Amino acid sequence: MASRVWNSRVFRLALIAIAVVIAAGAWLLHRAGRALDESSQIAAAESAVEFTTTRLDRELPQVEAIAAPAVFHDAAIYLGKLYVCGPAGLIELDSSGGVRAQYRAGIELPGPLGAIAAGIAGASESELFIATAGEGLIAFNGREFRQIRPEGAPYRTITALLPLPTGRILLGTHKKGVLVYDGRHIAPFHAALTDLPVTALAGDDAGVWVGTLDRGVLHWRAGEVNVFGETEGLPDPQVLSLAVKGDSAYAGTPMGVAEFTGGRFTRVLVHGVFAQSLLVRGDVLAIGTMNEGVVQVPLGGGLPRPGAAMGEPLPGKIERLIETGGAILAVADHGLYRVDERRGAWSRLDAGAHAVLADRNISALSFDSAGRLWVGYFDRGLDILEPGLERATHIEDDRVFCVNRIVEDRERGIMAVATANGLVLFDRAGRQRQALGRAEGLIADQVTDVIVRPGWMTVATPAGITFLDAAGMRSLYAFHGLVNNHVYALAASGGRLLAGTLGGLSVLDGDVVRANYTTANSGLRHNWITAVAAVDSEWFVGTYGAGVLRFDGSSWRGFADLPANFEVNANAILTTERAVYAGSLAGGLYIYERASGRWRNMTAGLPSNNVTALAAHNGYIYAGTDNGLVRFREAL
Repeated sequence: MASRVWNSRVFRLALIAIAVVIAAGAWLLHRAGRALDESSQIAAAESAVEFTTTRLDRELPQVEAIAAPAVFHDAAIYLGKLYVCGPAGLIELDSSGGVRAQYRAGIELPGPLGAIAAGIAGASESELFIATAGEGLIAFNGREFRQIRPEGAPYRTITALLPLPTGRILLGTHKKGVLVYDGRHIAPFHAALTDLPVTALAGDDAGVWVGTLDRGVLHWRAGEVNVFGETEGLPDPQVLSLAVKGDSAYAGTPMGVAEFTGGRFTRVLVHGVFAQSLLVRGDVLAIGTMNEGVVQVPLGGGLPRPGAAMGEPLPGKIERLIETGGAILAVADHGLYRVDERRGAWSRLDAGAHAVLADRNISALSFDSAGRLWVGYFDRGLDILEPGLERATHIEDDRVFCVNRIVEDRERGIMAVATANGLVLFDRAGRQRQALGRAEGLIADQVTDVIVRPGWMTVATPAGITFLDAAGMRSLYAFHGLVNNHVYALAASGGRLLAGTLGGLSVLDGDVVRANYTTANSGLRHNWITAVAAVDSEWFVGTYGAGVLRFDGSSWRGFADLPANFEVNANAILTTERAVYAGSLAGGLYIYERASGRWRNMTAGLPSNNVTALAAHNGYIYAGTDNGLVRFREAL
C-alpha cells in the first residue's frame, strides 16, 4: 500500500515538474518573442525604410543573352523543389539536377541575384525570398514573383537572409546593417546593428548571429548585442559563414572556425581553413572551403581538431552546403555537386552547365572584319566567337589576362588587344603574333586604350601615351604638357587627338599638346575622364562622376535630360549612325538618339546595371556587363 502511495506521489511530482518545464519554455519563448517585437517596434518607429512592392509580370524585353557559365551562390528547398541561385538567375531543378524552369536576371527578374531562403513574412503562405545586388528583395510563391524595392539605394543591396519563425525576414545589407521585413514594413532591426557590412545571418527569434565583412561577429539576444572580434578569440574579423545548432554557434572566417556556446566564445574549432560555408550534421561540422573542397571536423572534445576531406577536393569556392533527403549538396561558384558518402565521391549535376563564353565579367568587346566577336574579360583573357556565336576559342596566358580594350587595324589585318600586361597583337586568324610592353618600348606595361590612326596606332597607359609608327616608338607624358600621366581613353578625328586622363582632358595636334581642360579652368565638371567619342562636329566625354558632357573644342555643356552625376565605365561609349550609347557603373545603358537629340535609359534586359563594354554589328548592339553579355536590335 505504501509503495502504491509513494509511486502515486512520484507520478504527481513528475507531472508538476513537466508542467513547470513547459511553462518555463513557453515563458522563455514569449519573452524572446516580446524582445524581438519590442526591438522591431522601436527600430521601426525610429527609422522606417520606404519601399514599393511590384508584381513582376511585365512584358519580357526583346533582349538575347549569349550563353555564359552559370555561377551559383545559394540553394534552398521550397515546396519540395530544389532551387539554385546566382548572378545569372534562379533555376528550379529536378531530382537528377536537370533544369525544370529558369528565371533569368535582367529578363524575368531584376539582378544580379544572391542569397535565397524560404520563409513567411506576414503572409498566409510560405514564399521563396531572393536577395539581389541593387534591386532589393524578390518573393516567389511558386506561381508569380513580386519585387520589394527600398527607395534608398543603400538598402537595396542585400547580402544575407534569415527567415524567423514569427513571420519576419531579417535582411543583411552591404552597408546598412540588418533590416527586418514583416510583409508590411521594413525597418532597422536594432540600433546596434545598423551601418554594418553584413555577410551572413543565422539564428532564430531567441538569438541572432550577424557576420560582417570586417567587424567580426555580433550576437543579438533579448535586445542586447555583444561583439566578438580578434581580441575576443575570432581567428579573423572577416566572417564568411555562420551556422547554429541548439545552444552552439559557429563562425567561419578565412583563417578558421570559431565556436560559441551559450552566447560565449569557447574555442577556435579548426585553424587555417578558409571556411566559406558551414553545415552542422549531428556531431560533425562540414566546412565548404575555397579550393580544398568540403572538410569535416568532429565537434566533440575541447581541443582544435584536424579536418578530414569529404570525397575528392572540389575545385573553386564552395558557396553553400545544404542537406536534402539525407544527402549533402555543395553549391560551388561554378557548379552544383551531390556527394555519395558511401563511395566518398562527388557527382556534378547538370544545372544548365552549357556555355559559349568562358566567363561573365566582361571588360571589352569588338568585331573583326570576318564577323567574329572578340570578348575580353576582367581577369580571364579573351574569347573569339565565330559569326554564329555558338563556338568560341579561348585565349588566356600571362599577357592576355586582364583585357581593357580590343581594336582592329583593318589595313594591316591586326587585332590590337590592350591588357594590364601589355599590348598584344593578333593576326586575322586569331593567332598571337607580338606582345609589346615596357621592355619593347612602351612607356608602361599596362595599356588602357589603343586607337588606330594613319601611320599606325596610339597607345594609352597609366604613365602617358606612346605613339607607334614607321619611325618606331616615342612617348609623351606630363613633362611634355599632358594634363595627367594616367590616360584612360583616346579618341581621334582628323589630325586631332583627345586624351582623357585622371586629371582632365588634353587636346593634341599630332603629338603636340595644344590645350588642357580641367574643372579649374573650364566647364568640365569632373577631372576623371573615362571615355571619349567623336560625334558629328563635337565630342561626347564620359566621366567618372559627372556623366556625359558635350565638348565642341573649346566649351563644355551638359545634357538637360541626362542625370548629372553618374559614372561612365572606361571606354564604354559607342557611336553608331543612329545613336550614342554610354555604359554606366550602376545606372544601366544610356542611349542618345541622334535624330531627336534626346537621351533615354535602358535597364530592362540587362543582366547587370554595370555596363562595361559595347559593340555594334549587323543592326545589333552588344552590351557587356559584369554579369554577362546580351544583344538587342538597335531599333529598340
